[in-house]
Amino acid sequence: MGALREAAAHAFVVDLEAPELAADDRRHLERALRLRAGETVTVSDGAGRWRPCRFTGGGLDPCGEITVEPRPAPAVTVGIALTKGERLDWAVQKLTELGVDRVVPFSAERSVVRWDGGRSGHHVDRLRRIARQAAMQSRRTWLPEVEDLLAFAEAAAIPAVALAEPGGEAPSLDRPVVLVGPEGGWGQGEAAAGLPAVGLGPTVLRSETAAVAAGTLLCALRAGVIRPGGEPR
Repeated sequence: MGALREAAAHAFVVDLEAPELAADDRRHLERALRLRAGETVTVSDGAGRWRPCRFTGGGLDPCGEITVEPRPAPAVTVGIALTKGERLDWAVQKLTELGVDRVVPFSAERSVVRWDGGRSGHHVDRLRRIARQAAMQSRRTWLPEVEDLLAFAEAAAIPAVALAEPGGEAPSLDRPVVLVGPEGGWGQGEAAAGLPAVGLGPTVLRSETAAVAAGTLLCALRAGVIRPGGEPR
């Protein structure tokens, strides 16, 4: 991870053997980050493989071998009910930075926001762009998956799933999939679905805050930063 952290920037490319920057990424490196020719950039294929390159001003010149990072296990998934405004955008950005592997937007009984069928793909594409940009910033080599919009029943059918609910059990890697409901809470049918409950603390959280709390706790448990039961490493 040293080279990833120390590089001037990180980007995603299609082919690590002959890496080429997408036009938007090249502009970002040149204008936003003000990279100069000769500075080191790491590039990844988004599937755990990466290598260092030198930025030439208009492209990339490989200067190191390809490294393969295993996928973190177990995979951490956070589902979040549709929320107002840009809160879902923010949640996807932060979940990506934390290392969450999959984000599942879903429609809940009490969701105020509804995505019309024709616009759903547009919204998901935006979330995927946000996740990609956040993965570049946080130097991830595995791109997170942002699923298409699901109904609650579809999200609830994901193996090892639990609902975020006050008074639930502590988060555990035995159930690395947590669904966070809307601010109005779970509907009667959702609460009666018989899924295990996971608690995220004693206070009432906004949906996007609860999603980030779930991602933080699960990724910290997986990384060994905290131990089951809440003890620090």
